Amino acid sequence: MFTGIIEEMGSVKALRLEAGTARLTISASTVLGNTALGDSICVNGVCLTVVDMGRSEFSADVANETLKVTDLGELKDGQKVNLERALQLSARIGGHLVTGHVDAVGRIREKRQEGNSWRVFIEAPETALRYIIKKGSVAVDGISLTVADVDKTGFSIAMIPHTAKLTTLGFKSAGDSVNLETDIIGKYVERLLSGRVEGGMNLEFLKGHGFA
Repeated sequence: MFTGIIEEMGSVKALRLEAGTARLTISASTVLGNTALGDSICVNGVCLTVVDMGRSEFSADVANETLKVTDLGELKDGQKVNLERALQLSARIGGHLVTGHVDAVGRIREKRQEGNSWRVFIEAPETALRYIIKKGSVAVDGISLTVADVDKTGFSIAMIPHTAKLTTLGFKSAGDSVNLETDIIGKYVERLLSGRVEGGMNLEFLKGHGFA
C-alpha cells in the first residue's frame, strides 16, 4: 500500500523485454534506504517487487499482465519515473490509499498554465471514469491528486509547483500516457451495492432497512 506522495524521481537504466515478462532496472537513491529484496516500490503508480538491488539501483520483474494494463513497456533508457516505497503503518498518509494496481492508461489531452500552477486535462476510458468524481482522489503515475472536474471523456487536476518540480507530471505534455488508479473505496462500494456478493446490499435491502 502507498500514499501517492512521491519520494523521488528515479531514472530508467534498462528495460529488458522477454517473452511474457520484462526486467526493469532503475537508478535511485532515496527509495533504496531501508529497502530489502522482496520489498515493494511503486514505479509510476505500479507496485513492483525488488528482485535485485545495489547501492544506486534496483531491479524488478514486470509480468505480462502488468505490461498489458500499464505503460511500463514503453519506458526508454534515461527516462524519469516516480518512485515511492511502501507505506509504513507509523507514517502519515499525506495523499490517499494507493494500491499500485493500475486500472487503465490515460493520456494527457492538454496542460495549461494558470498563474504559478497548471491545469492538466487527462483522457481516460469509461472503465476508470466511472470511479472518478469531482473533488475525489486519483493516482496519476502514482501521484495522489485531487480531481478538479470530470467530463464524458476524462478529468482535470490542478498541479501546484511543488508537484511539477518533484514528479514526472511536471515535464510530461499533451499526448503523453499516464498510469491511472482510481480510489479503491469506490470499487468496494460499487461491489457491495451491486448485490453480487452474498449478503451484499442492493436497492431492496436499502428499502427494507429504511435507507431508500
